[in-house]
Amino acid sequence: MDRTLKAISLLLSYPTAELQAAMPQVGGVLASDSRLTAAARRALRPLVEALGQRDIYDLQETYVALFDRSRTLSLNLFEHVHGESRDRGGAMVSLVEMYREAGFDPATSELPDHLPVLLEFLATRPTDEMRDTLGDAGHILQALGARLERRESPYAALFQALLHLAGAKPDRAAVDELLEEPETDPDDLEALDAVWEETEVRFGPDPNAGCPQVRDMLARMDQPLSPAPHPAAE
Repeated sequence: MDRTLKAISLLLSYPTAELQAAMPQVGGVLASDSRLTAAARRALRPLVEALGQRDIYDLQETYVALFDRSRTLSLNLFEHVHGESRDRGGAMVSLVEMYREAGFDPATSELPDHLPVLLEFLATRPTDEMRDTLGDAGHILQALGARLERRESPYAALFQALLHLAGAKPDRAAVDELLEEPETDPDDLEALDAVWEETEVRFGPDPNAGCPQVRDMLARMDQPLSPAPHPAAE
């Protein structure tokens, strides 16, 4: 079980009070992973600290503005490759079949290509499979990280960490092609309606359903996440 991938999956999930309470354990996992450079571990601290200390409603509002209201920052990976084309449906079916063959049954209403769901799955798979899968999505991860860096968002560090774990060097031309798509102002509601005209916009999880994905991921950690202090600046 790759606990670092599970930790990153949690950090990319919709913030809840339950997730917020788990930040010491999540931060401890990331701080102790020697596969990440000292610089990469330091870069992750601001997000871990923000998720653990900031007002939960502010955290949720920030998350929605970034990932739910901006198509170019969507965490549904096939959105960046297939958009609303028919190819997306076929790719989704193939991904679901891959999950089922591995006995993976995510407890979430998110689409199968939602990055936190994929990361939870890859946390259970052999290292080579994890690296290959993340490497195939490397150009998407690089573009998402670059867009978040432009917004000075601490979430950007997660994408750099994923690329590092995958050992991926995304094709520059593929990254640039994704970055050519203009970003939409999350506060421009008319523009958002135009961009998402054929897609249901989902602002956070169903309030009547709780947050089963985060709850399930926390419960299914292969062993308790031991709280650990962040290492001193290196």
